[in-house]
Parts: sequence; C-alpha cells; structure tokens
Amino acid sequence: RAVCPLPSLAGFVVGHAGLYQALAMFAVAYFIIGMTVLSVCAIATNGALDAGGAYYMISRALGPEFGGSIGIMFFLANVCGSALYVLGLVEAVVDSFGIPPGQEVGTGVHVLPQSYWYELLYGTVLLALCLLVCLVGASIYAKATFLIFLIVAAVLGTILVSFFATRPLEVPIRLPDTNGTETDNGFFTGFSLNTLRSNLGGGYAVDYTTGQMMSFSSVFAVMFNGCTGIMAGSNMSGDLKRPSYSIPRGTISAVLFTYLVYNLLAFLMCATCNRVLLQKDYGFLRDISIFPPLVTVGIYAATLSAAMSNLIGASRILYALARDDLFGRALVLAKKTSASGNPVMAVILSWLVVQVVLFSGKLNTIASVVTTFFLLVYATVNLACLALEWASAPNFRPTFRYFTWHTCLLGIAGCCVMMFLISPVSASASLGFLLLLLLALHYLSPSSTWGYISQALIFHQVRKYLLMLDVRKDHVKFWRPQMLLMVQNPRGSARLIDFVNDLKKSGLYVLGHVELQDLDMLPSDPLQPQQDSWLSLVDKLNVKAFVSLTLAPSVRHGVRQLLFTSGLGGMRPNTLVLGFYDDEAPQDGLARHPAFTSAREEVPLGFPPLRAPTTPKLLSAREYVGIVADALKMLRNVLLARQLESLDKAWELRRAASPPPTIHVWPVTLRRPDSPRYADTCSLFLLQMACVLNMARAWRRARLRLFLCVEAGTMPHAQEEKLRQLLKDLRIQAQIQLVPWDAITRLHWQTCRRPPGGPVEEEEEEEGVVNFPTNTTQVSDEYVCAANKLVLEQSPAPAVRFLYLPRPPADTSLYPLYLHQLELLTRGLGPTVLVHGVSAVTSTQL
Repeated sequence: RAVCPLPSLAGFVVGHAGLYQALAMFAVAYFIIGMTVLSVCAIATNGALDAGGAYYMISRALGPEFGGSIGIMFFLANVCGSALYVLGLVEAVVDSFGIPPGQEVGTGVHVLPQSYWYELLYGTVLLALCLLVCLVGASIYAKATFLIFLIVAAVLGTILVSFFATRPLEVPIRLPDTNGTETDNGFFTGFSLNTLRSNLGGGYAVDYTTGQMMSFSSVFAVMFNGCTGIMAGSNMSGDLKRPSYSIPRGTISAVLFTYLVYNLLAFLMCATCNRVLLQKDYGFLRDISIFPPLVTVGIYAATLSAAMSNLIGASRILYALARDDLFGRALVLAKKTSASGNPVMAVILSWLVVQVVLFSGKLNTIASVVTTFFLLVYATVNLACLALEWASAPNFRPTFRYFTWHTCLLGIAGCCVMMFLISPVSASASLGFLLLLLLALHYLSPSSTWGYISQALIFHQVRKYLLMLDVRKDHVKFWRPQMLLMVQNPRGSARLIDFVNDLKKSGLYVLGHVELQDLDMLPSDPLQPQQDSWLSLVDKLNVKAFVSLTLAPSVRHGVRQLLFTSGLGGMRPNTLVLGFYDDEAPQDGLARHPAFTSAREEVPLGFPPLRAPTTPKLLSAREYVGIVADALKMLRNVLLARQLESLDKAWELRRAASPPPTIHVWPVTLRRPDSPRYADTCSLFLLQMACVLNMARAWRRARLRLFLCVEAGTMPHAQEEKLRQLLKDLRIQAQIQLVPWDAITRLHWQTCRRPPGGPVEEEEEEEGVVNFPTNTTQVSDEYVCAANKLVLEQSPAPAVRFLYLPRPPADTSLYPLYLHQLELLTRGLGPTVLVHGVSAVTSTQL
C-alpha cells in the first residue's frame, strides 16, 4: 500500500516547476515506476516470495553478488527515506507549533523552540514512536497504516472540497531570513484563468527551508521520494499471506491512485494559488482548508506512515541479508527474532542507522541521495526481470503477463538517465559503491544454491552462437587446436593437464576419462558422483577445460566414444592427446602441484590412489596402439606425451640463467631415414604445435630450435635456405641447426632387411584414405637407439622436445614392436611430445 506521504508535495513541485514541468515530472517519475511495477509483479508471481522484497527478488534472480550489493543499497535507501520523512514531519510540526523566529517566548500554540538541536530532538522522539510500532510487529503496523490511509483519504476529500468551497483570501507568510520581522502575502484566488496562466511555466526560486536554489533536478529529487512507496508492499513480502496475489494488485492500485491524485492536485493548485503562496508556504493547505486541523493531522499521519514504512522495510531487508549469510558474522546480530517471528534486532539496528542520518538536518539535503539509491534499486529490479525474460528459462512462467523485455529495458534506461540528471556526483558515487560491493561479495561471499541467472544467459547465448558456427565455413587460416586429453588418474597427470592447456591456443580443451564398467550391472550411473571432483580439479589447476566422462567395456571403446561424441557443433576435438605407454611407475604430481602446495590445500578427494607398479595395466600395448590407429582413421591429429610429469615449467621458464630455455623440434621421421621430408602435412603440423606452445604466455621466453638432418653430398646449405624460407613464409621464428646423420643412415642400410635400392613403400596421404606403411620390420632396434642418441646429444638440454610420430603399421600383429621402438626412440629424452598430424593447419595467405 502506498499513500501520499506529503500531501503538500504537489504544491512544492508546481510552485517551482510550473504546471507543464510538474506534469512532465509526474509522467517521467510514474513511467519509471510503472515499468518497475510491471517487473516487480512479474517476478512476484513467478514463485514463492520470502522476506526482503526487492532484495529477495534480485538476489534469487541475479545471484548473491548483485542481490547482496543491491540489498545493502536498498537498505540504505529505506534508512535515508525514513530519515527524510521524519525530517519532513519535524518541519511540519515546527511550522505549526514552533516559536516564530525573533521571539523568545511562544504564544498560543506556538510553544516549540526552534534550533538544530531541538529539531534533532523532535525527530528522535518521532523516530522512537516509529520504533515502538515496528517492534510490536507487522500486524500492528498494517492496522496503523490502514487507519492512516483512511485519514489521508478523508484529508484529500476535504482538500478537494476546499478548492471549490473556500473563498479567495490573502495568506500572510513570515519570511525566514528576517527573524519574523517581515512578511509577504500569498493569495488563494479561487479558480482563476489568470492564476492558471501565471503558473504554467517554471519559476525556480530559493527553497526557504534550506536556502538552496531549486532546479528541475532538485525538485524532481524531492518529488520522486514521494512516489517510492510502491515498494512498501513488496518489502513486507515475508509478512503477507499471499504475496504473489497481494503485491501486484496492491502496488498497481497504489501507483494509479497516487498518480491521479498528484496530477489533480497540481492542476487545482495552479488554478487557485499564486506562486508566492506555493513557493514560500509549503503548509498552505491548512490555510485554505474548510477544516484546517484535519489537514494538519493528515500531513502528520501520512508522513509518519511513510517513515514507519521505510523503517520496517529497511529492517526486513537487513534481516533477509543476515539470514542469507552473505556478509558472514557482520550481520549475525540481525538474525535474532522475537517469539512471533518479528526481527526485533534488525528493527533496532535500522533505527540506529536512521538516527545517525537524522544528524544531516534538512529535508532536501539527503533527497538526491535517497532518490539515486531508489532509482538504482528500481533499475536493478528491471534488470532482474529482463535477465529472466532473455534467458528464456522454461521455469520462468509468471502469472502476471503484462510485461515484455521492452518494458524492462525502458525502465532501466529511464532510471539511469534520471539518476544522472538529478545528481551526477551521487549517481557516480552510488555506482562506484555498488561496484565495490559486487567485487567484495564475488570474492568473499560463500557460494549459494539459488541459481545464477548468468548461467542461463550464457547458455542461451552459447547455444545461439554454436548454431551459427558452421563447420562448412572452416578455413585453415583460422584453424586452432581442439584437444581431447585422455586421463586415467589426475594424480599422475597434473603437469600434463597444465601443459596441454598451454597447447590449446584458445581452442576447445576436453579432459576425457573412461570408466571400465557395465551400466547393465550397476544400479545407477557411477560417473555422476565423480563429476564434481573433476570440475573442482579444473578450477584448482586453473585450466580452461571441459570434462567428459564415459562408461565402456574397454579403454579403446571409451576413447572411440569420446572422439565421436565430445564437443558440439563446430567445437569438436581435432587432436587426441595420450600419455605414453611405458613401464615407469606413476608419480603423484597432483600433491606436488603449485595449486595445492602454495595454498596448503588438500588434494581433492574422489580420485583413487595411483596404480602400484605390480598392478596390471588397464589396457595392453596392442590396445594402446589401436587407439592411435583409430584416431588417425577418424582424421584426428595425435600427440603422445612422455615424461611430461618431470617438466617443471615454473623452474624452466623463470630461471635467470642465460640462454633462455629452448624447445627442440625434429620435423623429420627418424624411423624413416629413406624419406626425410620436411614439408609434408605431419611435419607442418609438428611445427605448428611447437609454435603454438611458444606463443603461450608462459612459454614466450623460450626459443624454438629446429633440427635439419643432412647427409654428405646433399647440398645442406640449399636445404637450410629452403627451410628458412618456409619458416619465413609461415611467420615462425626459429633457429635452424644442421645435424649430420650419415652414420645413422649408414647404420640403417646395413641393418635393413631388404636389399638397398629396392622399392620403398611410401606413406600415402589421400583425402579420406589411410594407407599404413609396412616397413616397420625394416628398422632395427640398433638404428632406433642410434637415433635416440643423436637426439640426446644435441645440447643444451631443452625444456621439451617435439618429435615426428610415424603411423602405426597396417599389420596389427606389429603393434607391440611399433610401440617398443617408440619407447627406444624417446628413452631418456626427458619431456617429449610425439606428434602426427593429418590435417592442413598452416597458411601463408593474408
């Protein structure tokens, strides 16, 4: 319920602004209020409401950060509003019963001394009366406000009759700056066309209560506070029996009633009172009323009702904030309630804050601040409704349907524009204070279970843009790695997870895990309880990755499932990353990771302990190579990472020693010395991945070193120049180092099982066709060990090496031998990545 808190407010507005601007002010104010009321009604009818009113609506819609910060500002707005009405009531009381300036002893009813401290005392007494009513409870407050509503209705009826029944009269006005020695005369002319014409335009003058020059913004600020009662009903949402029913009907009725009353009073005043009377005597309604005492009672009652309304509203907001524990122990005292459920401590704390605000003194001094706070709250209510509407969540089904996103947007725009027109300083300070509260709550408040509208909005936008991401429009210029990293146990893969995060280059990154179980034999899905542990791991390691878990009878089938199903639309993994298959005992790198050692936090529970060295592995060597072959058949690039858990990235990249750490790149297949190509698809992909790693922020200090294997009599300098031109075309900065490998190739031909000069089965790469070479048996272990030694001899030791990964053989019986020779090739090299690319990823075009 909202009543006119100051029946003479219309006289103040039209006295300074004139009828035209007054009607414009009412239209703008009620346009903003009307748009906000539509949003309030929509949110209020979308579910059960609890204590807190607008705070409860905003916090449950926009989340704890917005809700808590706006809740504090709404609390302050109600506190300042209560002080504003108390000061207004003191002003009215002193105007009626105060000793005139210049007199030491009052006469008749003028017995109250006037000074700053006396007026503070009167305000304290009136505020104590409001406190007593609010301490009794919401029921007595509701009865009191209903009685006040009847009184105000009677006063309004009397005033309307007085405009027609009272004869023209002259009203003497004491001038405040002359200590009562000089007076001016205001005139009630009755209905007069000349009076109406003289009051049509603006005539801003000095406000006699503050001595400040009035303007459109300052008058609007005072006027708007007389319209903020629309939130009185929603603030009592926790005390209403049916808030979803009562709030829309009561609020809309109050808005229409007060809007009509303000406009009617403005017209009647402009047509009957001259500007001197309107500007210099805000209590002139008593002078023209047919029953002056009733007007005085009505003014006092309405203003007292508004003060109580704001005080009890502030206490309910404070209680709701305390109960939600957004500010921890700071508001623990406000949680205490009486046996009937009345938050008495919140009422007392709100009363204390209002008492502090009373020291500001004059009515119009705090009007702009209160108006700015209320406008900010109204804008946020509209924002909450707009977010719910734009999110298109199926559960947003308010029974009140007379709103659209257009009304919400208009409400937000109107609030923001008027906020800065009224007081740019107050608006800027309020927004700065709001931002500070948002940041503080974001980092310090506990997580809530209310649901975050931001997640719904993100989902809505992501879905829309994913539909727009057309894979048919992909171009090699804009290729980026989209990684699927298979992880058996995060305890043994922490540094590998971090390394692949550097390799993704703003692309998709998915952590995949295969659980070897049969869903038919289980009562429920065993992956759901594990999801939170994996997501917590992603948060702690600070990697930008998704998590994809699956059930399968074997690891190979599980990886196939993830390669087929991971991602969505144009965001699907194009690169599979596997840890290396060897006999080394896994190490718990998670316990040593800086994310846990620096913060002294425990490793997340939910991950099993690492496999003991004597425990058999979950997949065989043949199955592991089969996974690589499957990925290549599906046209996915493959990376095999060995000994990445020994990579101490922080030490490698931050050590002050010179030269800076290096990344060694071997873009030639060391297992195929008979085909030393540097510009095939796989070699270019290997170069691209090394360059992508070097572009990551943590690796920018590292230097690329590219190794060119040459034989005597093959014009090595020409090969080097050709490779240097290739790097220039690809915009890759790397140092080229020539590596003679005559001894290695000689060893290959000596140990080769086919006669020299015989045909060599070249690796073919046709679109959509995969042909595996069958010459795996032609490379001896002795040759592979020599190639390993060649790589190992290149000093200084790099931070990481990139080597060419040959295709698995077509004959599956040779899978174990293939894997054995990969193990020999990378033995003792430290952190090494074996790379095989099947897609074009480099471009020389603009």
